[in-house]
Amino acid sequence: MELSMISAGQIVNTHGIRGEVKLLPMGVEAEQLAECRTLFIGGEPYTCTASRVHKGCLLAKLEGVEDMDAALALKGCRVKIRREDVPLPEGAYFDEELLGLAARDAETGEALGKLEEVLSYPAHKIYVLRGGRDEFLIPAVPAFIAGIDMAAGTVDVHMMEGLGIHEN
Repeated sequence: MELSMISAGQIVNTHGIRGEVKLLPMGVEAEQLAECRTLFIGGEPYTCTASRVHKGCLLAKLEGVEDMDAALALKGCRVKIRREDVPLPEGAYFDEELLGLAARDAETGEALGKLEEVLSYPAHKIYVLRGGRDEFLIPAVPAFIAGIDMAAGTVDVHMMEGLGIHEN
């Protein structure tokens, strides 16, 4: 289901003495976050006056956070963004929106469980399916993902031998 607010990451540290925060993205690319002008921390909106990507993280200057002490007070806080602030190409979704989708075999229609977790790796993401006859780790690439239908709440998977955790 398409959400109005998306979890975007966590503030992991400060950067410099002028109140910049270092945000570790989770489920969202740092480059996408750099386009956002408003970040939500603890439900409160913070206007991002400047940002840049550095080593996979977002360094951001937030309005009202003027020094290192104010930035340090935000360390450990989760950050959300409005979904409408980050346009995605047709058929692309944020990781958080995929959670809970019913997974099924694209060829047979057999229920495989629910998409419960999205793991991020350098090459591609992995969808973790649980609740069916087995636990499955499915590479999130077109060779394995036949399609995602958000309206129906389903993800269709091209099943191949050896995808299950407990298969012999």
